[in-house]
Amino acid sequence: MAVKAPANPTWHRAKPAPIVLVSGPEDVLAGRAIELISHAMRDAGTAPTVTALDASSYRSGDLLAASSPSLFAEPGLVVVDSAEAMNDAFLQDALAYVAAPDPEVVVIIRHRGGVRGKRLLDALRENAIEYTCPAVTKDADLASFVTGEFQRAGRKVTAGAVRALVDSVGADVAELSAASAQLMSDVDGAIDEAAVAKYYGTRVNATGYAVADAAIAGDAPRAVALARHAIETGTDPVPLIAALAIKLRTLVKVGAARGRGLSDRELNLAPWQIDRARKELAKWDANRLAEAIEAVAQADAEVKGASRAPAFSLERAVRRVAELAG
Repeated sequence: MAVKAPANPTWHRAKPAPIVLVSGPEDVLAGRAIELISHAMRDAGTAPTVTALDASSYRSGDLLAASSPSLFAEPGLVVVDSAEAMNDAFLQDALAYVAAPDPEVVVIIRHRGGVRGKRLLDALRENAIEYTCPAVTKDADLASFVTGEFQRAGRKVTAGAVRALVDSVGADVAELSAASAQLMSDVDGAIDEAAVAKYYGTRVNATGYAVADAAIAGDAPRAVALARHAIETGTDPVPLIAALAIKLRTLVKVGAARGRGLSDRELNLAPWQIDRARKELAKWDANRLAEAIEAVAQADAEVKGASRAPAFSLERAVRRVAELAG
């Protein structure tokens, strides 16, 4: 008998079922949905035996083998990624499995969108529970996501802090998730606007991004002068380093998207950010980007307490990034 759920329930309602379709472009939310299902299985008793499959490089018989009963009677969890790029072998095996799933196993199929495997999608929507993970772009949804990150961790956060974090970090859900986790790691007790301002600055105060833009462009004299001025006028080094890290991660994301064939819409960045990053990438290659990220990561640790000279650590990282930009 087909297992049905309310029409298009969202990711935060995810729970185990013999077959689960996790659809939509937002990978962070999809990861949360899969975590919820895995945790629910643990809460019900034994930790599941997890098998990961990739539908784009799938080999015939892998799904049947992964979903076979465990010798030790442990519950099975099979997570199939990249169904939007599934090969024919996966399509045929999945169609057969959907028609007669094992009720003791949970099979999660992750599909980011598109029409590849439409026959399977139609069968899944008739016989499985679907949880949607839409792109998070609206301001209210971004704030709701950040609030949820703190609630999941049992941490208190003020509405003003949530607003400030979204303003500072922007509309990238992965960046917001990382920033939220970093704040919870660095700050004891309730998190307020002052904590966000200390670690990430504000959108109104664009000094950090001016420093980052100059460094990424390879203009070391300007980048260092801006950084020194910021420190002299009372700006904490932490948000300056954070701005540089965010800028580098944007370059990595846009650069990697070309190789993976992702559309601009899937990047969850503003069009102007994508256009600017593509122009800036002309000065960079993968190896130098990796070196720059390492330099900034070291500086991030130092300005947060690992060094007695945070201003020096900031300037050294800014110079190194500018040098790597050529």
